[in-house]
Amino acid sequence: MKKNRHDKIIEIIARNVVETQEQLAALLKDAGYDVTQATVSRDIRQMKLTKQVTEDGKQKYVYTAADSDVMQDKYVSVLRAGFVSMDLAQNILVMKTVSGMAMALAAALDALNFPQIVGCIAGDDTIMIAIKTNEEAVEIMEEIQTLMNED
Repeated sequence: MKKNRHDKIIEIIARNVVETQEQLAALLKDAGYDVTQATVSRDIRQMKLTKQVTEDGKQKYVYTAADSDVMQDKYVSVLRAGFVSMDLAQNILVMKTVSGMAMALAAALDALNFPQIVGCIAGDDTIMIAIKTNEEAVEIMEEIQTLMNED
């Protein structure tokens, strides 16, 4: 069932500009899949869907099964597209994002596999990133800042 649903998600996002999890859930329901928003959120993370800016400035989900270097560039691109600011609270890095982009940026951070990051919790425009130690939190903040400034 999950494999079929994932295949349907790829089909849906290839044919439609899907901007939100709610929109994807509605399209899946229209296609006969009884899903919750939590299921769709989990599918997005498992499938490593990212958001891409369209020509008219909207953001849509995209799926790509490319090699790791290409994917790393895509994740960094997602970070750059949605990043606003970040600040530390001991071992918690708080990242502000463009409204609606926190989930995409959290997924990108997870996919970049920083070993120091324990996990991310995303809202609409804020991500709380739990890091093992205060010292590693400073390192991660510096690494992310470096990624933001690379060309």
